[in-house]
Amino acid sequence: MLHGLGSTRNEIGNIHVDSAEVLAASGIASLRFDFRGFGKSDGDTGAFTLDRQNEDALIGLDALMATEGVDPERIGVMGFSFGGGAAIELAAARPDAVRSVVVWSPVGDYVADMLDSLGQDAFDRAAEEGIVGLDLGWRTMALKKGFFDSLFAHDLLAALAAYPGPFMMINGEDDFYREYAAPMIEAAAGADKKALLIEGADHIFHVYTPSRSKAFEVIEATVKRFIETL
Repeated sequence: MLHGLGSTRNEIGNIHVDSAEVLAASGIASLRFDFRGFGKSDGDTGAFTLDRQNEDALIGLDALMATEGVDPERIGVMGFSFGGGAAIELAAARPDAVRSVVVWSPVGDYVADMLDSLGQDAFDRAAEEGIVGLDLGWRTMALKKGFFDSLFAHDLLAALAAYPGPFMMINGEDDFYREYAAPMIEAAAGADKKALLIEGADHIFHVYTPSRSKAFEVIEATVKRFIETL
């Protein structure tokens, strides 16, 4: 399970914890970890780049495949938001090892999406000063020029075209990344590809509402998909 930008292995509202519990009840083991610099992992958050994120994902995959009791030929990858991009690139890098991919509210174009969420000023300040402090709403963090530079070197549609296995993306009806559903499904190389729209849900599936019903809809759909494809 790959978390989003500025998040942790548990994800917002502990949705990755809940997912792990439902997966376990279905006989599917899972691995959650913090990318370097986030959560309880060591490392400088300011040194975060897409290349380092993808390296961490590969390390996690290798560790999971080597874990006793895990079938290394039946590995699925899921990612949330920014972590959805990491999941797609992991599958493209290791199509031999990744049997199925499910992404939630995935980023679709790193440059365009970060421009939209962080603003041109953040890009400009990082280029001029080498580092920029950001308030993401749920946490503050500093990102260096290397992060912004790395955005231009990664193409998620090209990565999808390099992965031939089952692919599923799930978006809320009101998710601002919903626009990527059609191009991502078209780009995915495999024959088994699906897009699911959760009615009445937003980017984070209303995980903070009292009922959390939309969060469990996406979890149930994810577990069902992995049961079918793993």
